Amino acid sequence: MTDLREARELREGLRAAVRGEVDFGTTARALTTMDASNYRRVPLGVVAPRDADDVAAALSVCRTYGVPVVPRGGGTSIAGQATGTGVVLDFTRHMNSLLSLDPRARTAVVQPGLVLDRLQEAAAPHGLRFGPDPSTHGRCTLGGMIGNNSCGSHSVAWGTTADSVRHLTVLTPRGERLPLGRGWAGAPAGLRELAEGELARLRTGFPDLPRRISGYALDALLPERGADVARSFCGSEGTLGVLTEAVVDLVRAPRARALAVLAYADETGAAEAAAGLLEHGPLTVEGMAADLVPAAADLPRGGAWLFVETGGDTEGEARARAETIVRAADVLDALVVTDPARQRTLWRIREDASGTATRMPDGTEAWPGWEDCAVPPARLGAYLRDFRGLLAEHGLRGAPYGHFGDGCIHVRIDFDLLTGPGVARFRRFSEELAGLVVAHGGSLSGEHGDGQARAELLPRMYGPDMVALFERVKGVWDPDDLLNPGMLVRPAPLDANLRFAVLPREPVDVAFGYPSDGGDFSAAVRRCVGVAKCRTTSAPGAAVMCPSFRATGEEEHSTRGRARLLHEMLAGELVTDGWRSTEVRDALDLCLSCKGCRSDCPVGVDMATYKAEFLHHHYAGRRRPAAHYAMGRLPVWLGWVARTRSAGVLNALASVGPLARVAKRLGGIAGEREIPRVAGETFTRWWRGRGAAVPSGAGTGEGDGEGGGVGVGAGDLVVLWPDTFTEHLSPSVGQAAVRVLEAAGLRVALPPTLRPGGRPVGDGRSRSAARLLTARRGRVCCGLTYISTGQLDHARAVLRRTLDLMEPVLATDAPVVVLEPSCAAALRTDAPELLHDDPRAARLAARVRTFAEALEQYAPDWTPPALDRPVTGQTHCHQHAVLGDAADRRMRDAAGLTGELSGGCCGLAGNFGFEKGHYEVSAACAEDQLLPAVREAPEDAVVLADGFSCRTQLEQLAGVRGKHLAEVLAQALGSGSAAP
Repeated sequence: MTDLREARELREGLRAAVRGEVDFGTTARALTTMDASNYRRVPLGVVAPRDADDVAAALSVCRTYGVPVVPRGGGTSIAGQATGTGVVLDFTRHMNSLLSLDPRARTAVVQPGLVLDRLQEAAAPHGLRFGPDPSTHGRCTLGGMIGNNSCGSHSVAWGTTADSVRHLTVLTPRGERLPLGRGWAGAPAGLRELAEGELARLRTGFPDLPRRISGYALDALLPERGADVARSFCGSEGTLGVLTEAVVDLVRAPRARALAVLAYADETGAAEAAAGLLEHGPLTVEGMAADLVPAAADLPRGGAWLFVETGGDTEGEARARAETIVRAADVLDALVVTDPARQRTLWRIREDASGTATRMPDGTEAWPGWEDCAVPPARLGAYLRDFRGLLAEHGLRGAPYGHFGDGCIHVRIDFDLLTGPGVARFRRFSEELAGLVVAHGGSLSGEHGDGQARAELLPRMYGPDMVALFERVKGVWDPDDLLNPGMLVRPAPLDANLRFAVLPREPVDVAFGYPSDGGDFSAAVRRCVGVAKCRTTSAPGAAVMCPSFRATGEEEHSTRGRARLLHEMLAGELVTDGWRSTEVRDALDLCLSCKGCRSDCPVGVDMATYKAEFLHHHYAGRRRPAAHYAMGRLPVWLGWVARTRSAGVLNALASVGPLARVAKRLGGIAGEREIPRVAGETFTRWWRGRGAAVPSGAGTGEGDGEGGGVGVGAGDLVVLWPDTFTEHLSPSVGQAAVRVLEAAGLRVALPPTLRPGGRPVGDGRSRSAARLLTARRGRVCCGLTYISTGQLDHARAVLRRTLDLMEPVLATDAPVVVLEPSCAAALRTDAPELLHDDPRAARLAARVRTFAEALEQYAPDWTPPALDRPVTGQTHCHQHAVLGDAADRRMRDAAGLTGELSGGCCGLAGNFGFEKGHYEVSAACAEDQLLPAVREAPEDAVVLADGFSCRTQLEQLAGVRGKHLAEVLAQALGSGSAAP
């Protein structure tokens, strides 16, 4: 439909007929242009139906206007079948319920938008589970799984989704409600006659292998297979009817599990061994090679591994079965794990492969397209050898992994999908690989469906007569070709509609360096491949991503949603106003800049950086929101307060209700927030007052007494960074850190505060008297508040002044200890990426240490005081994402602080939670993990919160005083319990 008037009529017709949301706006359309495939189609609009009646009404209106309909679940399809040019039906918003669960019958009744993990959570108390479990189990929906006939790692034990489907309720494109089941139940008129006229073809035309997902499952209609219409509907990719309800079977979950990790020399060895392990009845036989495994992974020695899971009623029984498999396998090395936490860590390596595989070891991009071919398991080793050979012939690289026990291989390949010659090679390779798969008796798709990626090649697998039969079946179900046209039958070419074709060919002028993406912002945005790990609502362990999505449940507030909008902004077709886009601005508005995606996203999307970049351009030459001036330039205002010694006056005024309300309104601060108190004495003023001595070896002439005069022979010297929050708002943290560092035998200095004028002479280290005479006073700053609000020109200026001040420190070996995790993260990553043309930024980043890291590395013989108390609180999101908390964990263990800190984000996130309009989301983020963890903690628990934002959120929302680790250790030193 190209006529604007008809599009408006369609929209209004849908709004009149449907009780759910009808959205034809730019944002809704941009969020659904892509799934997790290489393809992109721009829909006319999105409908979120409330129930089956809404679905029927939407189908009726779309049929009237001849507009295609695309059913969509989690949008994680890898073959392009969740994209379309008509109306997208989004089932995740309303039709997402578990309607009932019958433990005795081991069945559940579900709506299509129900996320798999929600079903698993409901079934678990009854000792049950849904058998298939794709790696996207935290966000894929049951409707999408049925549409694709998804499988997952446990398919060797529990089969595909079709094996777990009992009944389906389906709406045909013409509005007929069909209850699908066995014995021709629910078959549309003409289907039985068509199938019974082709029995010979149905009996001989389908390869016999466990992962044959390609095409329509018409062999399920054979009389000897029960004429199961529901089973034949599975894997039809939304092209035959629209699922509104399903009755699915559940399986008994083993009470205990063991994981045997079997190591082989290479992937071929692992592949050849996989089929032989099936006779032992494993739950999984998953394979992956070293090119997808992080270097730090705790795996047995080898070049490839099989993850073989076994079950039992007891841990001993599960372990015994795993050890039997180890003895039966010819391995280089092996490991059997029964600890559930360690199993989850190992499984995360495998589950994240769909994302990590999108980057080759050298950083080159890799893409789906041949993601999940399947061959008979006994032929997997031979197929992989031929597959590797074909890659080499075409000059391509890929890292295979997947369901070795079922002969199903996942792989991302470094196709060049940006240029004409690269796309042509993609087509040639695809055609030749299809022939190779068929030669090995395989299926073009073994899990994710054909979509646009493989449907064009189905004649090579099935022959033209079977494909013609598929078209006739489509005509029986959908005579108007309304549902998902271009998929499975009469498909679009596999090299059309590529999502990269619309992106700019020249690099975009940007502020950050994007070193992992060759300085190309488009490449950074392309990192998001759509696997949607950011859409999970129950993050395991310490995971952070994505707090705003977890608070709102809206796609536009997920990392993927924002990346999609940035993609469309660069494309310029749908989002047409570039950096000035209000759609992108509004989607980024609720991004907390927690950086959780930087570590939790399998491909390392860094939305905090993208947000800062966007805000920098969006407000260039324009007036900014008041909060950007009030909080983005916080170091300036607090420095002014310190110089005028007006903290007492400011605090008194802030305590007067009417004055505080006016100040918050003028500053763009949420009315619900309390303004934090400014310390009466700054940290550096306290430092001067204690009579800090100049360390021996100070000879640069740069110090002024405050900084301690850092010298070249620093030895056991550590430079303590007086960040804005420690300096002005919580100097007690800095005081505690000094006490602990000195108790550990370290000498503490602060950074210099004199920045020499003029240029260095000679070797760049000499200092002339003239330079000292023209020196200017200043303070170091990481630029965090400027970066988070996108004031990148200011941030660069502040960071360059900081580097000038830090030159004497960089001339030594002294580490820079940063107490505030967000400031440490800014120095370690943002500074070198923003000042990518200044090598000093990288040198400073390399010196940055957290408080615990400094103690562990520079005072290794010091033993912290024994506290022997439980701990609660939250690992700072920037520490989780950028810095790592291994040293903190070891320090807590050494001090006898027992227990785990929660994951997630506190929700205050620097300026975010203070900004007007963010309070509710900020509080919801805190309620996700932090506040429940603190409420449920023992009475004597130590509440740890290293970040000023985390401590402020705890105090304002829960009335709890959180403490920095330095404060906890310093307090214990005062009790006399310190070890020598």
